[in-house]
Amino acid sequence: MRALLSTYALFAKDVRSEWRTRHALNSLLMFVVTAVIVILFALRSVEPNPELFSGMLWVVIFFTTMSGMSRAFVAEEDRGTTLTLQLVASPGVVFWGKLFLNSGLILVLSGIISVLYKLFFSGFVVKSPDVYVASIVLGSLGFASASTIIAAIIAKTSGRGTLYAVLLFPLLIIPLLTAMSSTTKSLEGAPFNDAIIDFQTLLGYLMVMVAGSSLLFEYVWKD
Repeated sequence: MRALLSTYALFAKDVRSEWRTRHALNSLLMFVVTAVIVILFALRSVEPNPELFSGMLWVVIFFTTMSGMSRAFVAEEDRGTTLTLQLVASPGVVFWGKLFLNSGLILVLSGIISVLYKLFFSGFVVKSPDVYVASIVLGSLGFASASTIIAAIIAKTSGRGTLYAVLLFPLLIIPLLTAMSSTTKSLEGAPFNDAIIDFQTLLGYLMVMVAGSSLLFEYVWKD
């Protein structure tokens, strides 16, 4: 119970800090809006199809993750609060608190991206809402799990931005392609059972990544 309360306290602290500064949120929102507008103009003379919509949707989510999810630990380094956090909280509490923060941020941004697609693209019609929601949630959580441990690894290094992208890119290929596949099925109106293999893959990836990251994080955090 104490660990759960400590995790919530860390998560709440990070949410308040981010809401107060809005550094990551504002920059990511600007990136999302710009990307959607660019795609809108690029596709104005093209007849969209479910595969294209799905690909463009997840490309925006993918690069949003690559752009801002490292802030979870980099911000602690920039503020000089890493040592304090190491003294007052266990590695498990820190890991889960940061994972919840990144998960919430990616889910919110994915929802905003979905709304923008619905507003700007008349052909973007979700025919299987349950498949679509499951794709967004599982895909976003997979992205968050990978980005959290990579952000912890690169937080104390120089050239963080480049290293973050290099390390994270290979880890996101599986959830990216799988989420694109299931999202395409949701736009085509496929039933939930038709996407069950995709969901099992995304869920398996999420479980393996979270389990592996939680074991590795203690060594990364105390280094």
